Amino acid sequence: MAAPGKVAAFRLPPLPTIGEIIRLFRLKAQKQLSQNFLLDLRLTDKIVQQAGELKNTHVCEVGPGPGGITRSILSAGVEHLLLIEKDARFIPGLQMLSEAAPGKVCIVHGDILNYRMEKAFPKHLKKNWEDEPPDIHIIGNLPFSVSTPLIIKWLENVSKKDGPFSYGRTQMTLTFQKEVAERLTANPGGKQRSRLSIMSQYLCTVENCFVIPGQAFVPKPEVDVAVVHFTPLVQPKIQQPFKLVEKVVQSVFQFRRKYCFRGLETLFPENGRLKRTEQLMMAANVDPTLRPFQLSMSQFRNLCNTYRKMCDEDPGLFVFDYREELRQKKKKKRLPSSTGQLEQTEEENQL
Repeated sequence: MAAPGKVAAFRLPPLPTIGEIIRLFRLKAQKQLSQNFLLDLRLTDKIVQQAGELKNTHVCEVGPGPGGITRSILSAGVEHLLLIEKDARFIPGLQMLSEAAPGKVCIVHGDILNYRMEKAFPKHLKKNWEDEPPDIHIIGNLPFSVSTPLIIKWLENVSKKDGPFSYGRTQMTLTFQKEVAERLTANPGGKQRSRLSIMSQYLCTVENCFVIPGQAFVPKPEVDVAVVHFTPLVQPKIQQPFKLVEKVVQSVFQFRRKYCFRGLETLFPENGRLKRTEQLMMAANVDPTLRPFQLSMSQFRNLCNTYRKMCDEDPGLFVFDYREELRQKKKKKRLPSSTGQLEQTEEENQL
């Protein structure tokens, strides 16, 4: 029996190794799903440590696979662990872990991109946004194919304070390709500065924790992997709707190697494009000859705030789609030639 006032440390009973689990259930990483297994429990422990103190917390692990990180999370003494796994082949091995930790594990066979996380945790865990983060953590060794769309989805959830962030400033500890992690954390002027840099850093404190060499995974990926920790900010650095920020940032980085003026032009219809772009840059006090990766967060904030005012004055502006405008122009150019071909075919038929 544990001493009064102390919680007995949770320990998993003896279990087959991850390698044995893989052999037992004949699991094979599927290349089309960009699956890579991490078998070294020292590394899985290190990943989980980046999440901070997990004792008596609630954790959601995304894509647990054969359960390496799962074991490290359970060993950290969590109160409850939600596992969301898309691949049914891994469910039996995860159920073995669930039986070894009675009452602690809930397994959901589903796609994290569609899973409604606002109902995933008990209501009593909710905290005000201004308070310290809740006792909820998201941890995952993400497949490369899903990592970018998933983090963009969660960043939009942060901006709206919904999904897993309806409980407060829920922290995330996730793996990415090393290059993607460098983009997420890049500073102004850095080679890796990109759309992801702005979208993540205007909403969160983003920390590149450490790099795991590719050879630590089975099968070995062609790239190294980095562990990244996210903590949502109390106040976003750009206080505009997510979709507006996303549109401005995407436009700026559309022509990464050219002056930022060129990308910002795509926010406006052809009629009056040059004049409106000049107005935007002057009002935002941004040098039009800067490259996209040289812009600071405050300059992006000024651009978003100014563009919002322009959209308020012209409600049709925000829905303008530069790519659609290009498609329509190409379509019009093709029409005369196709009409000519039609007339020629009719003449041939008459002859």
